[in-house]
Amino acid sequence: MMLRRGFILFLPRLVGLLVVACCLVSIVYMLACTPKGDNQQLVLPRAHSPTVKEGYEAILQEKEEQHRNYIISLKKQIAQLKAELQGRSVQLKNVQDQYPDPLDIRLDHSNPEKVQANLLAFLRSQIDKAEVHSGIKLSTEYAAVPFESFTLQKVYQLETGLTRHPEEKPVRKDKRDELIEVIELAVGSLNNPEGNSNAKHRVYTASDFIEGIYRTEKDKGTLYELTFKGDTKHQFKKIVLFRPFGPVMKVKNEDVNTADTLINVIVPLAKRASKFRQFMQNFREMGIQRDGRIHLTVVYFGKEQINEVRAILENTSKSANFKNFTFIQLNEEFSRGKGLDVGARFWKGNNVVLFFCDVDIYFTAEFLNSCRLNTQPGKKVFYPVLFSQYNPSIIYGHHDSIPSLEQQLIIKKETGFWRDFGFGMTCQYRSDFINIGGFDLDIKGWGGEDVHLYRKYLHSNLIVIRTPVRGLFHLWHEKQCLDELTPEQYKMCMQSKAMNEGSHGQLGMLVFKEEIETHLRRQKLSDKKT
Repeated sequence: MMLRRGFILFLPRLVGLLVVACCLVSIVYMLACTPKGDNQQLVLPRAHSPTVKEGYEAILQEKEEQHRNYIISLKKQIAQLKAELQGRSVQLKNVQDQYPDPLDIRLDHSNPEKVQANLLAFLRSQIDKAEVHSGIKLSTEYAAVPFESFTLQKVYQLETGLTRHPEEKPVRKDKRDELIEVIELAVGSLNNPEGNSNAKHRVYTASDFIEGIYRTEKDKGTLYELTFKGDTKHQFKKIVLFRPFGPVMKVKNEDVNTADTLINVIVPLAKRASKFRQFMQNFREMGIQRDGRIHLTVVYFGKEQINEVRAILENTSKSANFKNFTFIQLNEEFSRGKGLDVGARFWKGNNVVLFFCDVDIYFTAEFLNSCRLNTQPGKKVFYPVLFSQYNPSIIYGHHDSIPSLEQQLIIKKETGFWRDFGFGMTCQYRSDFINIGGFDLDIKGWGGEDVHLYRKYLHSNLIVIRTPVRGLFHLWHEKQCLDELTPEQYKMCMQSKAMNEGSHGQLGMLVFKEEIETHLRRQKLSDKKT
């Protein structure tokens, strides 16, 4: 009875504890599963509320309303984003219509009218992109594209190289025709002004042209500004023209296999055994070991030092297991053109690439590949512009500080120059050389024969590839200009000799050496007094 009465008394308490536990679990569940709004806190029903059930229903309704408002807000944001995306798409389409893709211009041939319209729009857009109407922010002073100026007779240019002059008549036909066309177009524009065509106006001619300036942005076009005489002394007419560049177009896509393309290196030689030894070291490393698709033809003049030269060849042949060479001896006075011509015609195999080379040339395996890639029988010949080394004694000072040959071969303005006046190192197929007529064998000694051959190719229908190459060097050596040369040959030889020694700055230091030393002595005396 005691246990039963105790259980009956404990039962209400147990039920109460269970109810409280269930409430606590429900509250925890609601707190964990309900998203919180900004600055909102869960409001629990108070003890004096009508009922606990009504309190929870109120909370649930409030949270449901918050969810509904949140969903509405998200839908509004999504709608705004869709509208903005649609607007951006329209803007992008307008831009694409205004500035068409060059790919559409060159590839879509199904609609010629659209292609023409797109091309015109693209060309107009080039004017907007170029620095015509307003300036463009540049990173450094070297990023500016300079203008060059011109008159009816002369062009005044910054980039002259070693063969062009600061002031000269336009030699190249394309440049001459370009400037004539621009002047004629400007005169036509002045004589046909926009607006009232019935109004009287003076007739302009090319003689009214004073001067013009022009510059080319390689990816956009060429800007021309031309100045003409006006009606009075202090009045002028200015015409601004722009030649837009079109979109890039694919011309050819081909595979080139040079695995079986042999190069015959032809070297004319007389004496100079020590230079030939240095040349053969380069030939062995780059031609035999690294390239392997190469033949050497040496055309030797006279008998002096011939045994030494033969020994160098035979030693290279044995040590490198190299048999692809030909040695030709001519018992006559040295003639570079004659030696190259004899070497080229001596070849009896299949059509081969000829590389006319000198003993003071250093080439890389990469250059040999360029030689193959830029020649094509009946189509192309290759005239590379090589980098000519200055006198190492001037560049590096004392002989003890001169680095090894490989370390000297750096393309910088302090170490050498692009030999753009030389045409002696060239690659062409033997068939093209024979068909063009070879060298002029009446030219004796040094110089002239290479220019003559070069002009033959320029007068033919073959494409002449003329470009600086990074893998072909002319090694410095002291030049001897012989008395028996013709006046023109002697002048060419002396010009080459003068350009071969050092840069303007380096030669200037030699010219003003005494002044520099005097200044240093005065500085020392001044330091001692103080």
